[in-house]
Amino acid sequence: MSLVAIVGRPNVGKSTLFNRIIEERHAIVESEPGVTRDRLYAVGEWNGHKFQLVDTGGIVPKSMELFDKAIREQAMMAVEEADAIIMVVDGVDGMTPIDEAIATMLRTSNKPVTLVVNKCDNAKTDLNASEFYALGLGDPYPISALNGRSTGDFLDAIVSALPTEHEVEDERLKIAIVGRPNVGKSSITNVLLGKERMIVTPIAGTTRDAIDSTVKFYGEEMVLIDTAGLRRRSQIKEQVELYSTMRTARAIDRCDVAIVVIDAAQGLEAQDKRIISQVVESRRGIIIAVNKWDLVEKDTHTSEEFTRKIKEELPTVDYAPVVYVSALTKQRVTRLLEMAKEIQARRTMRVSTSKLNDLVLPELERVPPPSVKGRDLRINYITQVKSAPPLFAFFANHPELIPEAYKRFIERQLRKHFDLEGVPVSFLFRAKNKDKYED
Repeated sequence: MSLVAIVGRPNVGKSTLFNRIIEERHAIVESEPGVTRDRLYAVGEWNGHKFQLVDTGGIVPKSMELFDKAIREQAMMAVEEADAIIMVVDGVDGMTPIDEAIATMLRTSNKPVTLVVNKCDNAKTDLNASEFYALGLGDPYPISALNGRSTGDFLDAIVSALPTEHEVEDERLKIAIVGRPNVGKSSITNVLLGKERMIVTPIAGTTRDAIDSTVKFYGEEMVLIDTAGLRRRSQIKEQVELYSTMRTARAIDRCDVAIVVIDAAQGLEAQDKRIISQVVESRRGIIIAVNKWDLVEKDTHTSEEFTRKIKEELPTVDYAPVVYVSALTKQRVTRLLEMAKEIQARRTMRVSTSKLNDLVLPELERVPPPSVKGRDLRINYITQVKSAPPLFAFFANHPELIPEAYKRFIERQLRKHFDLEGVPVSFLFRAKNKDKYED
């Protein structure tokens, strides 16, 4: 999936535009500059074209000494990772030296840049866009991100600029090693690539976001998507986080199974939870790898207690296996590949309709859904309609009334009867024999 980055100086409406494109209030929008501290990404869609969208936030230089460096970091990281770029400027404030500095960096790239002049709320304010021709980025698109005015034309320009995706079917298992910076992703990758029983051949990455390697593990080729490598140091911490977020988003989109690496000494942090949520929302297989386990003082119950805490903090992802590894001592690192293979087999499996109805349906009849709006709810039939990831359809008399809590109960029953460890599952609720069950 192509990546589109939104760049621009602070307080021009980048987060408002981000929310407008994805059609939900995802980013925090405030009038104060620099509010977008956590880097956000989501999937946008326009006229049937899906793309990943990254809200890069704005730059607030602390001093003029850091001014040029901050501009260069922000612009170049967006340029380096994105397939297309949206540069946002403010039609009320007019062109500023920061706009000119960012535009200068973008002009040196070979990436398509769409120039958006925000806060143009009517035809009169559209005239303000003309001065931005001086940035040398082509035709400016006057819009209002707040009310959605004239956003269609510039979205047409964006999707037309995205590369045409000709995906070649690759049957090999693709594993992404993801996690926040400095948890040991690169060390784990290096251990996996350094084992004597593996034959390692570098292959050209299909995108610029990661380095892919083909690993032959006990006779089976797997593709490792390494998101670890910040190949250069940055003096600006927030930009490293941006870079990491963009790489992680693309790696998750491309993989079958994601290994989320966390630091044993630091435990589960907020950024770890966000990455895990990304994996779950993308319906990829998931393994939680607790690295640096060799540094933890432990007794016979330490790992059990650590796992219990993780499950408590991630109650809806309690199906994810937790593995304790050490890249330094190489303890259990290769077990990650074995588990990824097992999880992918579960993601691609098909459960027969007869098994679903023989094993799960009686559980739902024993504990039926609660009555809603005075109507008794009944589920009459179950079938699996898709795999990788698995999708199950439940036919009911009033499918739109099934409560969320009962859906979680259904998931527990599915996992009770079928081995779905490490596999997110999805549900569809459909009406069956609607006329017959109409109250």
